[in-house]
Amino acid sequence: MESHITQISRDDLEDLRDAFNKIDIDNSGYVSDFELQELFREASFSLPGYKVREIAEAFIAGDTNKDEKISFEEFVSIYQELKSKQIAETFRKTISRRDGIRSFGGLSGNSCEGTQHSYSDEEKVAFVNWINKALAKDPDCDHLLPMNPNGESLFSSVRDGILLCKMINLSQPDTIDERVINTKKLTTFKMRENLVLALNSASAIGCTVVSIDAHDLMAGKPHLVLGLFWQIIKVGLFADIEISRNEGLICLLRDGEQLDHLMSLSPEELLLRWVNYHLRNAGTQTINNFSEDIKDSRAYFYLMDQISPKGDGDFRMSIKIDMSGISERDLDRRAELMLQQAARLDCRQFVSAHDVTAGNSKLNMAFVANMFNTHPALQRGQLSGLDTSHIEAETREEKTFRNWMNSLGVSPYVNHLYWDLCNGLVILQLLEKVNVSVNWRRVNQPPYPALGGNMKRLENCNYAVDLGRDVAHFSLVGIGGQNINEGSSMHTLALLWQLMRRYTVLVLSDLGDGERIGDLIILNWVNSQLSQKRKDCQISSFKDKKISTSLPVIDLIDVIAPGTVKWDMVKRNERGSLNKDDKLNNAKYAVSLARKIGARVYALPDDLVEVNPKMVLTMFACLMGHGMKKANR
Repeated sequence: MESHITQISRDDLEDLRDAFNKIDIDNSGYVSDFELQELFREASFSLPGYKVREIAEAFIAGDTNKDEKISFEEFVSIYQELKSKQIAETFRKTISRRDGIRSFGGLSGNSCEGTQHSYSDEEKVAFVNWINKALAKDPDCDHLLPMNPNGESLFSSVRDGILLCKMINLSQPDTIDERVINTKKLTTFKMRENLVLALNSASAIGCTVVSIDAHDLMAGKPHLVLGLFWQIIKVGLFADIEISRNEGLICLLRDGEQLDHLMSLSPEELLLRWVNYHLRNAGTQTINNFSEDIKDSRAYFYLMDQISPKGDGDFRMSIKIDMSGISERDLDRRAELMLQQAARLDCRQFVSAHDVTAGNSKLNMAFVANMFNTHPALQRGQLSGLDTSHIEAETREEKTFRNWMNSLGVSPYVNHLYWDLCNGLVILQLLEKVNVSVNWRRVNQPPYPALGGNMKRLENCNYAVDLGRDVAHFSLVGIGGQNINEGSSMHTLALLWQLMRRYTVLVLSDLGDGERIGDLIILNWVNSQLSQKRKDCQISSFKDKKISTSLPVIDLIDVIAPGTVKWDMVKRNERGSLNKDDKLNNAKYAVSLARKIGARVYALPDDLVEVNPKMVLTMFACLMGHGMKKANR
């Protein structure tokens, strides 16, 4: 970046130096790009937040030394070019528009690792509008919202981590204890802490974040930001599209179909069935997808006419859908008329008229999922004589395993723990992730034939169990491939636990030069760390009742990352045991703190309160791994 210092008067230059020194509190000679807004304010050069973020993005893209720090000379250059009203030329991003797809790279030849990524402008607009509405009343987001859907502010909005944490809690309430989020006096370090917390929490709810780190988010890489937001939003949209959460979905059972088959369907498949259920009731043509088949808006008109409130006497107002738009010949105009009716149902989210006529399947699926959550129009009482006694909600253990697998990026995505594992493919992928070599030429890949297809799945399961027993040396007494193939919960959970345990402690073996880490080694490490810092919270085992208070976990976090714990948030009772609410509050705080300092834990607060020894082990193992990495730096 070329400097124009000579064009600034000596007095102005001294004022800029004073402003710079006020922000450069550690006298390093640099400020972070995140501190630009405050720096401009000190220099009495007021700019809107979104403009400063755009400038920072462009600076990062053109920063040839890749340190993401701004020297005084670089700041003066930026300031002078702004003063000269050359910002449009100096900070123009290399953006090209083509059918709603934007490609981007850096301004320098070495930026973005020499690669060019693309992203959907329509998705960006949809996500910004959704976030603006969802978090409009959150005071912690006032500095970011509302965002301009037509600008680039979404990509810089994630830098301080607050927005991501809030969106995660919107999709899965109470995932993050908001007492842990840094919201005041945000330094670069505190923002990075928020981003680490957000990424580890996103992983805990089943988002795949293996290719994303805090640095990527601070840089506002569009394709990664959009991908992460979509995963988080999708988790929330699909949360209730599951039979144990919404038994009304049993209405979608077809003649002669077994309930087990309906329960094995993914949320996307159930959503399509839900639409067709209402289309059949309307006496109109069904659809096969959320792309080609919805482009003419006809399905949407009929769907809304079926699900709109009918004023059933429960103080709900009747909403009569205006169907006249269905006769409009211009498809874009028809889509707009349809969306006007969706707005009356408070469901005009995610799609524009163009997204409908272009058949954007991702955004149309989100549009329909939001309609389902708002107006499902399914009556549980319509069923009779159907045995639903075996429909059980997903247990906490099952949910933890499912989210853990999905966070690792297994394919296909696991919606149902047992049905989605019965062909062995996910188990084999997990074995690879714990360093067990899989000969994929031996593996039967889908699609499977109608005749003999289950034998192909069984062969995969047998191979997976053989590898687990003979190569990974898991304890699999009484467990065979047939148990996995048949979806036996007891046997499947036993295998998954050993896979998860191996994955969790693998990093410890790496840090210990390949030494196999046992439970006792982890326990002794925990107690030695606590005693070295004169903590009195020693534990006798991973079943120790003291763990129910979460105090041993919080004390260990304080040892590993001094200054992280805000002790006024921690409940202690010197005269006796804590009550259940205090224990749960401590546990929520402990889990979020662990994720904030960088430990990717999958244990949940209830696991600590109830002292679930398996999950307690993983918690301490993850903290041990993080602590050892930190000590080795």
